[in-house]
Amino acid sequence: MTSLPQFAVALPEIVLAIGALVLVLVGAIAGDRTTGLINGLAVALLAVAGVLVLAAPVETAPAFGGGFTADAFARFMKVLAYVAAIGALALSFDYMRREGFARYEYAVLVVLSTLGMSLMISASDLITLYLGLELQSLALYVIAAIHRDDVRSTEAGLKYFVLGALSSGMLLYGASLVYGTTGAIGFADIAASIEDAQTVSLGLIFGIVFLLAGFAFKISAVPFHMWTPDVYEGAPTPITAFFASATKVAGVAMFVRAVSEAFPGVTQEWRQVVVFVAIASMALGSFAAIGQRNLKRLMAYSSIGHMGYVLVGLAAGTPEGVRGVAIYAAIYVAMTLGAFACILSMRVGDRYVESIDDLAGLSRTKPAMAFVLSMILFSLAGIPPLAGFFAKFYVFYAAVNAGLYPLAVIGFVLSVVGAFYYLRIVKIIYFDEPTVEFAPMTAAAKLVLTLAGGFTLLYFVYPAPLTSAAQAAAASLF
Repeated sequence: MTSLPQFAVALPEIVLAIGALVLVLVGAIAGDRTTGLINGLAVALLAVAGVLVLAAPVETAPAFGGGFTADAFARFMKVLAYVAAIGALALSFDYMRREGFARYEYAVLVVLSTLGMSLMISASDLITLYLGLELQSLALYVIAAIHRDDVRSTEAGLKYFVLGALSSGMLLYGASLVYGTTGAIGFADIAASIEDAQTVSLGLIFGIVFLLAGFAFKISAVPFHMWTPDVYEGAPTPITAFFASATKVAGVAMFVRAVSEAFPGVTQEWRQVVVFVAIASMALGSFAAIGQRNLKRLMAYSSIGHMGYVLVGLAAGTPEGVRGVAIYAAIYVAMTLGAFACILSMRVGDRYVESIDDLAGLSRTKPAMAFVLSMILFSLAGIPPLAGFFAKFYVFYAAVNAGLYPLAVIGFVLSVVGAFYYLRIVKIIYFDEPTVEFAPMTAAAKLVLTLAGGFTLLYFVYPAPLTSAAQAAAASLF
Protein backbone atom coordinates (compact mmCIF):
# COMPACT_ATOMS: atom_id res chain seq x y z
CA MET A 1 0.00 0.00 0.00
CA THR A 2 1.43 3.39 -0.94
CA SER A 3 1.74 6.21 1.55
CA LEU A 4 -1.11 8.30 0.09
CA PRO A 5 -3.84 5.66 0.50
CA GLN A 6 -2.57 5.02 4.03
CA PHE A 7 -3.06 8.65 4.96
CA ALA A 8 -6.47 8.61 3.27
CA VAL A 9 -7.49 5.69 5.51
CA ALA A 10 -6.61 7.77 8.59
CA LEU A 11 -8.06 11.03 7.27
CA PRO A 12 -10.63 11.44 10.11
CA GLU A 13 -7.87 11.10 12.71
CA ILE A 14 -5.61 13.52 10.81
CA VAL A 15 -8.42 16.08 10.61
CA LEU A 16 -9.08 15.75 14.35
CA ALA A 17 -5.39 16.13 15.20
CA ILE A 18 -4.82 19.19 13.01
CA GLY A 19 -8.13 20.71 14.11
CA ALA A 20 -7.24 20.29 17.78
CA LEU A 21 -3.88 22.02 17.23
CA VAL A 22 -5.60 24.92 15.44
CA LEU A 23 -8.12 25.26 18.29
CA VAL A 24 -5.29 25.32 20.83
CA LEU A 25 -3.56 28.11 18.91
CA VAL A 26 -6.76 30.14 18.62
CA GLY A 27 -7.46 29.77 22.32
CA ALA A 28 -3.89 30.49 23.38
CA ILE A 29 -3.75 33.68 21.30
CA ALA A 30 -7.23 35.06 21.97
CA GLY A 31 -7.91 33.64 25.45
CA ASP A 32 -11.17 32.57 27.06
CA ARG A 33 -13.23 35.13 25.15
CA THR A 34 -13.12 32.72 22.21
CA THR A 35 -14.63 29.88 24.26
CA GLY A 36 -17.96 30.03 22.43
CA LEU A 37 -16.26 30.01 19.03
CA ILE A 38 -13.99 27.11 19.96
CA ASN A 39 -16.93 25.14 21.35
CA GLY A 40 -18.80 25.52 18.08
CA LEU A 41 -15.72 24.66 16.01
CA ALA A 42 -15.10 21.55 18.13
CA VAL A 43 -18.62 20.27 17.44
CA ALA A 44 -18.18 21.03 13.72
CA LEU A 45 -14.81 19.26 13.72
CA LEU A 46 -16.28 16.10 15.22
CA ALA A 47 -19.16 16.23 12.74
CA VAL A 48 -16.72 16.55 9.81
CA ALA A 49 -14.71 13.60 11.13
CA GLY A 50 -17.91 11.55 11.31
CA VAL A 51 -18.79 12.42 7.71
CA LEU A 52 -15.28 11.47 6.59
CA VAL A 53 -15.60 8.11 8.33
CA LEU A 54 -18.88 7.40 6.56
CA ALA A 55 -17.56 8.62 3.19
CA ALA A 56 -14.28 6.71 3.30
CA PRO A 57 -14.09 3.30 1.59
CA VAL A 58 -13.94 0.32 3.90
CA GLU A 59 -10.40 -1.09 4.00
CA THR A 60 -10.00 -4.69 5.10
CA ALA A 61 -6.18 -4.66 5.05
CA PRO A 62 -4.49 -2.84 7.97
CA ALA A 63 -2.43 0.24 7.07
CA PHE A 64 0.70 1.79 8.61
CA GLY A 65 2.59 -1.45 8.95
CA GLY A 66 -0.43 -3.38 10.16
CA GLY A 67 -1.17 -1.11 13.12
CA PHE A 68 -4.27 0.72 11.88
CA THR A 69 -7.51 -0.76 10.51
CA ALA A 70 -10.41 1.07 8.88
CA ASP A 71 -12.89 -1.79 8.47
CA ALA A 72 -16.67 -1.80 8.87
CA PHE A 73 -16.39 -2.41 12.62
CA ALA A 74 -14.14 0.63 13.04
CA ARG A 75 -16.55 2.75 10.99
CA PHE A 76 -19.55 1.71 13.08
CA MET A 77 -17.91 2.33 16.46
CA LYS A 78 -16.21 5.58 15.42
CA VAL A 79 -19.50 7.09 14.31
CA LEU A 80 -21.00 6.10 17.66
CA ALA A 81 -18.10 7.68 19.55
CA TYR A 82 -18.35 10.91 17.55
CA VAL A 83 -22.11 11.12 18.07
CA ALA A 84 -21.67 10.58 21.81
CA ALA A 85 -18.93 13.24 21.98
CA ILE A 86 -21.05 15.76 20.06
CA GLY A 87 -24.04 15.08 22.32
CA ALA A 88 -21.98 15.49 25.49
CA LEU A 89 -20.39 18.69 24.18
CA ALA A 90 -23.76 20.17 23.23
CA LEU A 91 -25.10 19.46 26.73
CA SER A 92 -22.09 21.05 28.42
CA PHE A 93 -21.97 24.61 27.08
CA ASP A 94 -24.85 26.14 29.04
CA TYR A 95 -23.93 24.21 32.19
CA MET A 96 -20.32 25.38 32.21
CA ARG A 97 -21.32 28.98 31.53
CA ARG A 98 -23.77 28.97 34.43
CA GLU A 99 -21.30 27.29 36.77
CA GLY A 100 -18.64 29.86 35.92
CA PHE A 101 -15.83 27.63 34.60
CA ALA A 102 -16.30 27.86 30.83
CA ARG A 103 -12.82 27.50 29.35
CA TYR A 104 -11.72 26.95 25.78
CA GLU A 105 -9.45 24.09 26.86
CA TYR A 106 -12.45 21.89 27.61
CA ALA A 107 -13.60 21.48 24.00
CA VAL A 108 -10.01 20.96 22.84
CA LEU A 109 -9.52 18.20 25.41
CA VAL A 110 -12.74 16.51 24.30
CA VAL A 111 -11.50 16.55 20.69
CA LEU A 112 -8.11 15.11 21.73
CA SER A 113 -9.80 12.44 23.83
CA THR A 114 -12.04 11.52 20.88
CA LEU A 115 -8.93 11.29 18.68
CA GLY A 116 -7.52 8.79 21.16
CA MET A 117 -10.78 6.84 20.98
CA SER A 118 -10.51 6.72 17.18
CA LEU A 119 -7.02 5.25 17.43
CA MET A 120 -8.21 2.70 20.00
CA ILE A 121 -11.09 1.62 17.79
CA SER A 122 -8.86 1.21 14.70
CA ALA A 123 -5.86 -0.27 16.54
CA SER A 124 -4.74 -3.62 15.13
CA ASP A 125 -1.55 -3.98 17.11
CA LEU A 126 -0.65 -3.55 20.78
CA ILE A 127 1.41 -0.38 20.33
CA THR A 128 -1.30 1.57 18.46
CA LEU A 129 -3.83 0.38 21.00
CA TYR A 130 -1.75 1.67 23.90
CA LEU A 131 -1.01 5.01 22.22
CA GLY A 132 -4.71 5.60 21.59
CA LEU A 133 -5.61 4.54 25.10
CA GLU A 134 -3.13 6.93 26.70
CA LEU A 135 -4.12 9.84 24.45
CA GLN A 136 -7.73 9.33 25.50
CA SER A 137 -6.91 8.82 29.17
CA LEU A 138 -4.56 11.79 29.63
CA ALA A 139 -7.23 14.13 28.27
CA LEU A 140 -9.90 12.52 30.46
CA TYR A 141 -7.85 12.97 33.65
CA VAL A 142 -7.77 16.71 33.04
CA ILE A 143 -11.41 16.92 31.99
CA ALA A 144 -12.59 15.19 35.17
CA ALA A 145 -10.82 17.81 37.31
CA ILE A 146 -11.46 20.82 35.06
CA HIS A 147 -13.64 22.57 37.67
CA ARG A 148 -10.63 23.53 39.79
CA ASP A 149 -12.67 25.43 42.39
CA ASP A 150 -14.80 22.37 43.17
CA VAL A 151 -13.28 19.88 45.64
CA ARG A 152 -15.41 17.02 44.28
CA SER A 153 -14.20 17.60 40.71
CA THR A 154 -10.56 17.74 41.80
CA GLU A 155 -10.98 14.57 43.84
CA ALA A 156 -12.64 12.81 40.90
CA GLY A 157 -9.76 13.72 38.58
CA LEU A 158 -7.15 12.53 41.08
CA LYS A 159 -8.91 9.21 41.73
CA TYR A 160 -9.29 8.57 38.04
CA PHE A 161 -5.64 9.42 37.39
CA VAL A 162 -4.25 7.13 40.11
CA LEU A 163 -6.43 4.16 39.22
CA GLY A 164 -6.04 4.81 35.49
CA ALA A 165 -2.26 4.70 35.84
CA LEU A 166 -2.57 1.37 37.66
CA SER A 167 -4.76 -0.09 34.91
CA SER A 168 -2.41 1.15 32.19
CA GLY A 169 0.46 -0.59 33.97
CA MET A 170 -1.50 -3.84 34.09
CA LEU A 171 -2.36 -3.55 30.41
CA LEU A 172 1.27 -2.87 29.50
CA TYR A 173 2.43 -5.83 31.56
CA GLY A 174 -0.08 -8.04 29.80
CA ALA A 175 1.01 -6.73 26.40
CA SER A 176 4.67 -7.46 27.24
CA LEU A 177 3.80 -11.03 28.27
CA VAL A 178 1.85 -11.57 25.05
CA TYR A 179 4.75 -10.23 23.01
CA GLY A 180 7.25 -12.30 24.97
CA THR A 181 5.36 -15.54 24.36
CA THR A 182 4.28 -14.96 20.75
CA GLY A 183 7.04 -12.67 19.43
CA ALA A 184 4.44 -10.45 17.76
CA ILE A 185 2.55 -7.23 18.46
CA GLY A 186 0.11 -7.24 15.52
CA PHE A 187 -3.23 -8.88 16.28
CA ALA A 188 -3.11 -11.05 13.13
CA ASP A 189 0.48 -12.11 13.87
CA ILE A 190 -0.41 -12.95 17.48
CA ALA A 191 -3.33 -15.09 16.28
CA ALA A 192 -1.09 -16.89 13.76
CA SER A 193 1.57 -17.55 16.41
CA ILE A 194 -1.01 -19.02 18.80
CA GLU A 195 -2.43 -21.19 16.02
CA ASP A 196 1.03 -22.53 15.13
CA ALA A 197 1.86 -23.39 18.74
CA GLN A 198 1.07 -26.90 19.93
CA THR A 199 0.03 -25.79 23.42
CA VAL A 200 -1.04 -22.55 25.06
CA SER A 201 1.76 -21.36 27.34
CA LEU A 202 1.19 -20.17 30.88
CA GLY A 203 2.84 -16.85 30.05
CA LEU A 204 0.31 -16.21 27.30
CA ILE A 205 -2.58 -16.97 29.65
CA PHE A 206 -1.25 -14.50 32.22
CA GLY A 207 -0.71 -11.94 29.46
CA ILE A 208 -4.31 -12.27 28.28
CA VAL A 209 -5.61 -11.97 31.85
CA PHE A 210 -3.66 -8.75 32.46
CA LEU A 211 -4.77 -7.34 29.11
CA LEU A 212 -8.40 -8.09 29.92
CA ALA A 213 -7.95 -6.47 33.34
CA GLY A 214 -6.81 -3.26 31.65
CA PHE A 215 -9.74 -3.40 29.24
CA ALA A 216 -12.19 -4.05 32.08
CA PHE A 217 -11.00 -0.93 33.90
CA LYS A 218 -11.63 1.24 30.86
CA ILE A 219 -15.24 0.07 30.58
CA SER A 220 -15.67 0.09 34.40
CA ALA A 221 -16.45 -3.61 34.67
CA VAL A 222 -16.24 -5.48 37.98
CA PRO A 223 -13.81 -5.90 39.77
CA PHE A 224 -12.17 -2.79 38.26
CA HIS A 225 -15.20 -0.55 38.72
CA MET A 226 -14.21 1.14 41.98
CA TRP A 227 -13.48 4.52 40.39
CA THR A 228 -16.80 4.83 38.57
CA PRO A 229 -19.32 5.99 41.23
CA ASP A 230 -16.97 8.58 42.75
CA VAL A 231 -15.81 9.97 39.40
CA TYR A 232 -19.34 10.07 37.99
CA GLU A 233 -20.62 11.93 41.05
CA GLY A 234 -17.65 14.27 41.46
CA ALA A 235 -17.06 15.33 37.87
CA PRO A 236 -19.28 18.08 36.37
CA THR A 237 -22.46 16.49 35.01
CA PRO A 238 -21.85 16.99 31.26
CA ILE A 239 -18.38 15.49 31.68
CA THR A 240 -19.99 12.53 33.40
CA ALA A 241 -22.22 12.20 30.33
CA PHE A 242 -19.08 12.06 28.16
CA PHE A 243 -17.54 9.42 30.43
CA ALA A 244 -20.74 7.37 30.38
CA SER A 245 -21.21 7.37 26.60
CA ALA A 246 -18.23 8.03 24.32
CA THR A 247 -15.52 6.43 26.46
CA LYS A 248 -17.61 3.29 26.90
CA VAL A 249 -17.98 2.91 23.13
CA ALA A 250 -14.22 3.13 22.60
CA GLY A 251 -13.48 0.75 25.47
CA VAL A 252 -15.96 -1.85 24.21
CA ALA A 253 -14.58 -1.57 20.66
CA MET A 254 -11.02 -2.05 21.93
CA PHE A 255 -12.09 -5.06 24.00
CA VAL A 256 -13.98 -6.70 21.12
CA ARG A 257 -11.31 -6.18 18.46
CA ALA A 258 -8.45 -7.40 20.64
CA VAL A 259 -10.05 -10.69 21.69
CA SER A 260 -11.67 -11.36 18.29
CA GLU A 261 -8.61 -10.68 16.13
CA ALA A 262 -5.68 -11.52 18.40
CA PHE A 263 -6.99 -14.47 20.43
CA PRO A 264 -9.50 -16.45 18.34
CA GLY A 265 -7.46 -19.61 18.93
CA VAL A 266 -7.82 -19.42 22.72
CA THR A 267 -11.49 -18.52 22.97
CA GLN A 268 -12.15 -20.95 25.82
CA GLU A 269 -9.37 -19.38 27.91
CA TRP A 270 -10.47 -15.73 27.62
CA ARG A 271 -14.15 -16.63 27.67
CA GLN A 272 -13.84 -17.81 31.29
CA VAL A 273 -12.58 -14.37 32.31
CA VAL A 274 -15.23 -12.53 30.29
CA VAL A 275 -18.07 -14.67 31.69
CA PHE A 276 -16.94 -14.02 35.26
CA VAL A 277 -16.60 -10.27 34.67
CA ALA A 278 -19.99 -10.15 32.92
CA ILE A 279 -21.82 -11.90 35.77
CA ALA A 280 -20.07 -9.85 38.45
CA SER A 281 -20.81 -6.58 36.62
CA MET A 282 -24.46 -7.42 36.06
CA ALA A 283 -24.87 -8.44 39.70
CA LEU A 284 -23.17 -5.38 41.16
CA GLY A 285 -25.00 -3.05 38.79
CA SER A 286 -28.33 -4.58 39.76
CA PHE A 287 -27.94 -4.67 43.54
CA ALA A 288 -25.63 -1.75 44.37
CA ALA A 289 -27.84 0.79 42.58
CA ILE A 290 -30.88 -0.03 44.71
CA GLY A 291 -29.74 2.07 47.68
CA GLN A 292 -28.54 5.09 45.68
CA ARG A 293 -30.22 8.47 46.13
CA ASN A 294 -27.95 10.48 43.82
CA LEU A 295 -28.86 10.18 40.14
CA LYS A 296 -25.27 10.35 38.91
CA ARG A 297 -24.14 7.57 41.24
CA LEU A 298 -27.15 5.53 40.13
CA MET A 299 -26.14 6.06 36.49
CA ALA A 300 -22.63 4.91 37.43
CA TYR A 301 -23.89 1.59 38.77
CA SER A 302 -26.29 1.36 35.85
CA SER A 303 -23.36 1.70 33.43
CA ILE A 304 -21.46 -1.03 35.29
CA GLY A 305 -24.46 -3.33 34.89
CA HIS A 306 -24.88 -2.51 31.20
CA MET A 307 -21.22 -3.23 30.51
CA GLY A 308 -21.90 -6.66 31.99
CA TYR A 309 -24.69 -7.21 29.46
CA VAL A 310 -22.39 -6.07 26.66
CA LEU A 311 -19.83 -8.67 27.73
CA VAL A 312 -22.50 -11.38 27.54
CA GLY A 313 -22.51 -10.85 23.77
CA LEU A 314 -18.71 -10.83 23.63
CA ALA A 315 -18.50 -14.07 25.64
CA ALA A 316 -20.30 -15.87 22.82
CA GLY A 317 -17.18 -15.36 20.68
CA THR A 318 -19.22 -15.41 17.45
CA PRO A 319 -20.14 -12.85 14.76
CA GLU A 320 -23.65 -12.99 16.16
CA GLY A 321 -22.35 -11.99 19.57
CA VAL A 322 -20.32 -9.09 18.18
CA ARG A 323 -23.40 -7.92 16.29
CA GLY A 324 -25.28 -7.89 19.58
CA VAL A 325 -22.48 -5.90 21.21
CA ALA A 326 -22.54 -3.30 18.41
CA ILE A 327 -26.32 -2.89 18.60
CA TYR A 328 -26.17 -2.69 22.40
CA ALA A 329 -23.50 0.03 22.23
CA ALA A 330 -25.59 2.15 19.85
CA ILE A 331 -28.75 1.86 21.93
CA TYR A 332 -26.82 2.43 25.17
CA VAL A 333 -25.39 5.72 23.83
CA ALA A 334 -28.88 6.97 22.96
CA MET A 335 -30.34 6.01 26.34
CA THR A 336 -27.43 7.50 28.27
CA LEU A 337 -27.43 10.84 26.45
CA GLY A 338 -31.20 11.09 26.91
CA ALA A 339 -30.92 10.37 30.62
CA PHE A 340 -28.18 12.97 31.11
CA ALA A 341 -30.13 15.56 29.10
CA CYS A 342 -32.81 15.19 31.78
CA ILE A 343 -30.33 15.27 34.68
CA LEU A 344 -28.80 18.48 33.28
CA SER A 345 -32.31 19.96 33.11
CA MET A 346 -32.80 19.51 36.86
CA ARG A 347 -32.10 23.14 37.65
CA VAL A 348 -33.86 25.13 40.37
CA GLY A 349 -33.01 28.77 39.81
CA ASP A 350 -29.25 28.86 39.40
CA ARG A 351 -28.67 25.62 41.30
CA TYR A 352 -28.40 22.17 39.73
CA VAL A 353 -29.81 19.29 41.78
CA GLU A 354 -28.99 15.60 41.45
CA SER A 355 -31.16 13.78 43.99
CA ILE A 356 -33.72 11.23 42.84
CA ASP A 357 -36.20 12.75 45.28
CA ASP A 358 -36.03 16.04 43.36
CA LEU A 359 -37.87 14.30 40.51
CA ALA A 360 -40.98 13.94 42.69
CA GLY A 361 -44.13 14.99 40.83
CA LEU A 362 -42.24 15.80 37.61
CA SER A 363 -45.23 14.53 35.62
CA ARG A 364 -47.27 17.50 36.86
CA THR A 365 -44.68 20.23 36.41
CA LYS A 366 -42.91 18.98 33.23
CA PRO A 367 -45.16 16.28 31.66
CA ALA A 368 -43.22 15.96 28.37
CA MET A 369 -39.87 15.61 30.13
CA ALA A 370 -41.40 13.16 32.61
CA PHE A 371 -42.78 10.97 29.82
CA VAL A 372 -39.54 10.80 27.81
CA LEU A 373 -37.41 10.21 30.92
CA SER A 374 -39.76 7.43 32.02
CA MET A 375 -39.53 5.77 28.61
CA ILE A 376 -35.72 5.97 28.76
CA LEU A 377 -35.78 4.40 32.23
CA PHE A 378 -38.09 1.63 31.01
CA SER A 379 -35.69 1.09 28.11
CA LEU A 380 -32.68 0.90 30.46
CA ALA A 381 -34.62 -1.75 32.37
CA GLY A 382 -35.10 -3.72 29.13
CA ILE A 383 -38.90 -3.51 28.90
CA PRO A 384 -40.39 -4.18 25.42
CA PRO A 385 -40.99 -2.77 22.88
CA LEU A 386 -38.41 -0.10 23.71
CA ALA A 387 -34.88 -0.13 22.28
CA GLY A 388 -33.27 -1.39 25.49
CA PHE A 389 -35.24 -4.63 25.24
CA PHE A 390 -33.78 -5.39 21.80
CA ALA A 391 -30.27 -4.56 23.02
CA LYS A 392 -30.52 -7.26 25.68
CA PHE A 393 -32.37 -9.63 23.36
CA TYR A 394 -29.53 -9.69 20.82
CA VAL A 395 -26.77 -10.40 23.36
CA PHE A 396 -28.80 -13.06 25.20
CA TYR A 397 -29.75 -14.67 21.88
CA ALA A 398 -26.09 -14.88 20.90
CA ALA A 399 -25.16 -16.38 24.28
CA VAL A 400 -27.87 -19.04 23.98
CA ASN A 401 -26.78 -19.96 20.45
CA ALA A 402 -23.19 -20.30 21.72
CA GLY A 403 -24.35 -22.74 24.40
CA LEU A 404 -23.89 -20.33 27.31
CA TYR A 405 -27.28 -21.09 28.84
CA PRO A 406 -26.35 -20.40 32.50
CA LEU A 407 -24.93 -16.99 31.54
CA ALA A 408 -28.09 -16.06 29.65
CA VAL A 409 -30.35 -17.18 32.52
CA ILE A 410 -28.30 -15.31 35.13
CA GLY A 411 -28.34 -12.20 32.95
CA PHE A 412 -32.11 -12.39 32.53
CA VAL A 413 -32.70 -12.78 36.28
CA LEU A 414 -30.37 -9.89 37.14
CA SER A 415 -32.09 -7.76 34.51
CA VAL A 416 -35.34 -8.27 36.39
CA VAL A 417 -33.65 -7.29 39.66
CA GLY A 418 -32.14 -4.19 38.07
CA ALA A 419 -35.54 -3.09 36.77
CA PHE A 420 -36.54 -2.31 40.37
CA TYR A 421 -34.51 0.85 40.78
CA TYR A 422 -35.56 2.20 37.37
CA LEU A 423 -39.23 1.59 38.16
CA ARG A 424 -38.80 3.24 41.56
CA ILE A 425 -37.77 6.47 39.81
CA VAL A 426 -40.82 6.27 37.53
CA LYS A 427 -42.99 5.84 40.64
CA ILE A 428 -41.44 8.98 42.17
CA ILE A 429 -42.02 10.92 38.94
CA TYR A 430 -45.70 10.01 38.62
CA PHE A 431 -47.01 9.31 42.11
CA ASP A 432 -45.12 11.53 44.57
CA GLU A 433 -46.05 15.12 45.35
CA PRO A 434 -43.95 17.82 43.64
CA THR A 435 -41.29 19.43 45.84
CA VAL A 436 -39.53 21.73 43.34
CA GLU A 437 -40.15 23.05 39.85
CA PHE A 438 -37.30 22.98 37.36
CA ALA A 439 -36.31 25.87 35.13
CA PRO A 440 -37.04 25.57 31.37
CA MET A 441 -34.83 23.17 29.43
CA THR A 442 -32.11 24.59 27.21
CA ALA A 443 -32.39 24.22 23.43
CA ALA A 444 -29.47 21.76 23.36
CA ALA A 445 -31.02 19.58 26.08
CA LYS A 446 -34.37 19.59 24.25
CA LEU A 447 -32.70 18.54 21.00
CA VAL A 448 -30.65 15.75 22.59
CA LEU A 449 -33.64 14.50 24.59
CA THR A 450 -35.90 14.56 21.53
CA LEU A 451 -33.46 12.61 19.36
CA ALA A 452 -32.51 10.12 22.08
CA GLY A 453 -36.09 9.66 23.24
CA GLY A 454 -37.39 9.29 19.68
CA PHE A 455 -34.77 6.64 18.91
CA THR A 456 -35.52 4.77 22.13
CA LEU A 457 -39.27 4.82 21.57
CA LEU A 458 -39.39 4.15 17.84
CA TYR A 459 -36.45 1.81 17.27
CA PHE A 460 -38.77 -1.21 16.98
CA VAL A 461 -40.60 0.40 14.04
CA TYR A 462 -37.61 0.16 11.68
CA PRO A 463 -34.58 -1.57 13.22
CA ALA A 464 -33.15 -2.80 9.90
CA PRO A 465 -30.56 -0.02 9.25
CA LEU A 466 -28.87 -0.40 12.63
CA THR A 467 -29.07 -4.20 12.52
CA SER A 468 -27.57 -4.35 9.02
CA ALA A 469 -24.74 -1.97 9.93
CA ALA A 470 -23.99 -3.99 13.06
CA GLN A 471 -24.04 -7.22 11.04
CA ALA A 472 -21.51 -5.81 8.57
CA ALA A 473 -19.36 -4.53 11.44
CA ALA A 474 -19.31 -7.96 13.09
CA ALA A 475 -18.57 -9.77 9.83
CA SER A 476 -15.48 -7.63 9.25
CA LEU A 477 -13.83 -9.06 12.38
CA PHE A 478 -14.22 -12.72 11.42
